[in-house]
Amino acid sequence: MSLTDWIVLCVTLLVIVIYGVWKSGSSKNIDHYLMGGRSLPWYHVGLSVMATQASAITFLSAPGQAYSDGMRFVQFYLGLPLAMIVLCVTFVPIFHRLKVYTAYEFLEQRFDLKTRALTAFLFLIQRGLSTGITIYAPSIILSTILNINTVYTTLFIGGLVIFYTVYGGTRAVSYTQLLQMSIIFSGMFFAGVLVVKLLPDGVGFGHAVKLAGKLGKMNVIDWKFDPSNRYNIWSGVIGGFFLQLSYFGTDQSQVGRYLTGSSVGQSRLGLIMNGLVKVPMQFLILLIGILVFAFYQFNRPPMFFNQYEVRQVKQSPYAGQYNKLEDQYTAVFEARKNKANDLVKAFDSKNTVQINQAQTALKLADKQATDIRKQAIGIMKKNNAKANEDDTNYVFLTFVTQYLPRGLIGLLVAIIFLASMGSTASALNSLASTSVVDIYKRLINRTASDKNYVTASRIATIFWGLVCVLMALYASKVGNLLEFVNKLGSYIYGVILGVFVVAFYLKNIRGNAVFIAAVITEIVICVLGYFEVVAYLWLNAIGCILVILIAVGVNMIAKKAFILDNGE
Repeated sequence: MSLTDWIVLCVTLLVIVIYGVWKSGSSKNIDHYLMGGRSLPWYHVGLSVMATQASAITFLSAPGQAYSDGMRFVQFYLGLPLAMIVLCVTFVPIFHRLKVYTAYEFLEQRFDLKTRALTAFLFLIQRGLSTGITIYAPSIILSTILNINTVYTTLFIGGLVIFYTVYGGTRAVSYTQLLQMSIIFSGMFFAGVLVVKLLPDGVGFGHAVKLAGKLGKMNVIDWKFDPSNRYNIWSGVIGGFFLQLSYFGTDQSQVGRYLTGSSVGQSRLGLIMNGLVKVPMQFLILLIGILVFAFYQFNRPPMFFNQYEVRQVKQSPYAGQYNKLEDQYTAVFEARKNKANDLVKAFDSKNTVQINQAQTALKLADKQATDIRKQAIGIMKKNNAKANEDDTNYVFLTFVTQYLPRGLIGLLVAIIFLASMGSTASALNSLASTSVVDIYKRLINRTASDKNYVTASRIATIFWGLVCVLMALYASKVGNLLEFVNKLGSYIYGVILGVFVVAFYLKNIRGNAVFIAAVITEIVICVLGYFEVVAYLWLNAIGCILVILIAVGVNMIAKKAFILDNGE
């Protein structure tokens, strides 16, 4: 990056941190520190909810996901609007009426302490692991730009977020997220415009989309029902609905965001805003990946985008073989570029036969390039069996750093940092609130002063910040970060959602039954996920339904046993 880019990056990050600390003020009681005084308007709530979900992983990995796999990932979000409606009708008014700090407080009131502790524990495990991944995502950027170890960049990013989250609590998180999302929307819009501007003369937005479509990348909707298929309309609407409902309804990192609303109405409006904006936003982010894919049909892409792995193999005995493949890749690219130009001309001619012939030729050239790339990955794996063969996280980053003008590179890198800071701060705040409210205040010190609880919250924030940083240091081998985080959540969210559904709607079921059901279901889900029996999105629906069915069964058995005992 140039000096201009570094100035833009540093100034943007400093402004965000200073603004958040200034607007948050000092937090003298636990309600102000953890809930922001429950005084924030709907647009704060909505943007905070979106910023918590839209981490650096979204902006770093989603374009790469579209580049390699097409638009079908957008189906993952199709259950979101329906989930927002259910939340607004059921979850929000109950949580507001009870004035809870965490979602899990309600479970003790409805069931018992062990059920509350189990769900809180599952949340802490899932959120602690996934936040480590969230911190790791932007460290990839700095390590790529500076060519330094990700350990240093991870420590820097983690330390920055821990500082302003510890100081200002929820209000600092919310105010910084408001500014973050404004910058993020602007930056991604300009990035999309510039991708189109950088296309060759005579190739416009329509040409790029059509070309990507002819190569199978505009696969927005897949109507075929297939439980093993990760992304189709059915897994998105059904599995995605259960995942989103559990994430927004039972994950404290999100519950804590909309509980800051000044009223039930404000919280509802914030969630509705999220439901209306999130799907189009994700579609446009994936579309940027499609445009980058089209761009690289006319401009030679790296044979492998993760330059760290490339440097490793080029310093090995296999360097000669790899360099030979790069020469072949360059020759194939030139042929593919010519075929892409032929297809664009065919689009302009509107001659169906010509279009079909050009499409077939381009597909053949693209397959040849893909085959050479696979051979290159095979050489990298020979050199190092642990080499990361998934480079989707580096696609958009490579495009940004190589082709965008000075200043905008710094802004887009800042955007990815801001997204990471926003989602990480929300996660740390939620981990701290769950630790203090559900564990420290409930089990260790029930009669402490507000000052003591605020201090405990700050200490918990530091503790979880350090834990997440440690997790981030081991996050380099998980493949596509966006997919991995959602897969990780699917192991746990369905079970927690099932517990809440029983709590809300099945009033006759008691704590022991739902506790047993949750433990059994979690074991079953881990087995199904480990052996990949079904696509991971379905684990959310299976987990929720299993908890309900097993809880009903155990409750019926317990009632019969009770009747028999009384009869004897």
